[in-house]
Amino acid sequence: MPSQPSKKLEIFQNPAPVRDYVIEFDCPEFTCLCPLTGQPDFAHFKIKYVPDAKCIELKSLKLYLWSFRNEGSFHEAVTNQILEDMVKACAPRSMTVHGHWMVRGGIVTDVTCTYEKKGKSKR
Repeated sequence: MPSQPSKKLEIFQNPAPVRDYVIEFDCPEFTCLCPLTGQPDFAHFKIKYVPDAKCIELKSLKLYLWSFRNEGSFHEAVTNQILEDMVKACAPRSMTVHGHWMVRGGIVTDVTCTYEKKGKSKR
């Protein structure tokens, strides 16, 4: 059966929770719809995080990003939603989500959202 879009982000145990290390995802094929015109919006997302106990599984990230394809949302809202959902799923030590939104009406938009865990992690 072919894959379907999904809002569920799967996780797995961090194989090296005793050290800080960076995981980076480069997602150049993101699409959603403009909430005002219904026309497609295209973005290149870069997601960078330092995991704590859990990591995001890649196929679920692909299906999660695909789930926005037919939804209308502003660039700022989508970028913040991706950060919120990923933080909720894996509770990282830190995370940055950068959305580079392609030209629309002669304007390129970049939106960067960050998260830092407060206090010491429980390793």
